[in-house]
Amino acid sequence: MLNRTAFSTALRLAQGFPVLAITGPRQSGKTTLARTLFADKPYVSLEDPEERTFADSDPRGFLARFPQGAILDEVQRCPDLSDLRRRWAV
Repeated sequence: MLNRTAFSTALRLAQGFPVLAITGPRQSGKTTLARTLFADKPYVSLEDPEERTFADSDPRGFLARFPQGAILDEVQRCPDLSDLRRRWAV
């Protein structure tokens, strides 16, 4: 992985926020950055049909599997996950 300014910035932001969204163009290293920053966290891709179905049908149950957090890749495929705090008062 290239040494990026984003690494230290993301690490600093993660200290103060419970959720960190990494956005950018395709193939720009977003997943690599997240997996490097949070190597101790489980990685879940919502491109996986089973994971996506579970997240869509039971967002609370899906997130409950990760009490210490996780890397959720392709989260735009499950908009209810990013809206969970407001809609279900988690």
